Amino acid sequence: MTPTPNKTQGWILGAVIFVMGGCGLAYEYTFSRIASDLLGNSVQQWAVVIAIMLFCMGMGAEVQRFIPARRVVSAMLGSQLLLALLGGFGPLLMLLAFSYAPYQFGLVHYSLISVIGLLIGFEIPLITRINEGYSEDIRNNLARVLKMDYIGALAGGLLWIFVLPKFFSLHQTAYILAFLTVAATLLCWFFFRKQTRHPALILAGIVVTTGALGVGVAKSHRWSLHAEQQLYLDRVIFSESTQYQHIVLTKDKNSNLRCYINGHIQFSSTDEFIYHEMLVHPPMQLLTHRKRILVLGGGDGLAVRELLKYPDVEEIVLVDLDPEMTRLAAEQADLVGINEGSLTDARVQTISNQAITSDGPYQLELPHQRRTIQPGNPHSPELQVINLDAIAYVQQATGSFDCIILDFPDPSSPDLAKLYSLPFYQALKSKLNADGVIVQQSTSPYRAKEAFLCIGRTLRAAGYSAIPYHDHVPSFGEWGWWIAAHQGTQSEPELRQRLSKVDELPQDLRYLTPDLIRASLYFGKGSLDTAHETISTLTRPSVLEYYLQGWNY
Repeated sequence: MTPTPNKTQGWILGAVIFVMGGCGLAYEYTFSRIASDLLGNSVQQWAVVIAIMLFCMGMGAEVQRFIPARRVVSAMLGSQLLLALLGGFGPLLMLLAFSYAPYQFGLVHYSLISVIGLLIGFEIPLITRINEGYSEDIRNNLARVLKMDYIGALAGGLLWIFVLPKFFSLHQTAYILAFLTVAATLLCWFFFRKQTRHPALILAGIVVTTGALGVGVAKSHRWSLHAEQQLYLDRVIFSESTQYQHIVLTKDKNSNLRCYINGHIQFSSTDEFIYHEMLVHPPMQLLTHRKRILVLGGGDGLAVRELLKYPDVEEIVLVDLDPEMTRLAAEQADLVGINEGSLTDARVQTISNQAITSDGPYQLELPHQRRTIQPGNPHSPELQVINLDAIAYVQQATGSFDCIILDFPDPSSPDLAKLYSLPFYQALKSKLNADGVIVQQSTSPYRAKEAFLCIGRTLRAAGYSAIPYHDHVPSFGEWGWWIAAHQGTQSEPELRQRLSKVDELPQDLRYLTPDLIRASLYFGKGSLDTAHETISTLTRPSVLEYYLQGWNY
């Protein structure tokens, strides 16, 4: 049936194209993020998901050629409903597949994004065919359809990046996008129902789809938590996808707590003290002055806990990108018990991506109390908790530090590899006092030997004297760190000699002793031998390549 030109229907088609373009791109982003959280290697997952979707969109455009003119509207409405169901329930399906059938996850994952790509590509030319009756010629028709689709994609991308993650989880975001898709379908049905052969049947499909999505919204948290529980031996007590990462806390029957980020263990309460005492105390023993300390990463507050054992520390600045991580460390009872309240102390200042200042006084807002702490009290070291990207902080912050502790996750993605790069280490030099030291957690020198050695080469190329040390952390296996100082101030033999002469540590340590520090400086025969010479830069993140090879990703 040839439609009678109607200006209102033309605008309705434009609105539908706009919503479809926005939801289509947001679906791609959602599935890319889910794949990144489950599989890691975010750049690869985003590239693969979007590439497959674009390819399948082309195939969908080819398939629509076989839809006769009398069924164009019905086919478009039906595909929209199917898209809403797959887009809304897709993240849950991916999580269920990863939990219950991990070896079939790839099949489920790529089948899902392929079908969604087909549906999106199928609909655009169908709408172009419907729009033929409301445009003067093919040029105006294509211009309107593609213009609204691309504008919608821009709006959907901005909404997904800047708005939805602040208020909703990924699963909730998927359902919101699905409801928007259904709303556009209902609008289109209302104005174009006379061009369908079975309008009542399509309306019933809209009602059923809306009901199914409503059940999904009501049950999604329970379903997703149940599915996620299958991935962990211990009971999941907290699970949330923040704007930056997916955080999971588990607790076993003996109340041992474990923290996972994007599926990778960050610490276990059974042995985290080994890691954090090795991270903090060796560099602190090299300092002649311990007044001002910078911790980059370490939002769990465990490194800060160790620093608070030094009465001569006057100021600690903790910079962690994710405010949800530092909030957990300050409020979650089990985590607070492990970090001994290091981030709940009344000396905490939290800045969320605001201007950075190193002077005060500071206004502190805590539950049931409000205080102003003046800087410089030697008996009460100030702790600033700043939620900001580490690179941005280093570029903006004033002043310098006696010790810089780099407690980042392993360099398993391009974003993290930047924090192990030559430019970043060079930028840190201006923030380090002349006789100060840096310590970098550096993954496993056994499992990822070349990544470990690349970190040391990069530090040296940036103008530091750098020496490695290691120990065994049961949850991680063999683990390593690098200590670095300005080359012109302390040589590597001097750093090694000073560490080997440490004879006193804070009294309340659970693991570390002077003898263990000395032992940590020695590696097995050939452990530090390599034929590689590359360093890690922004344009060539060699540490990422070595890391992925070492851990067989």
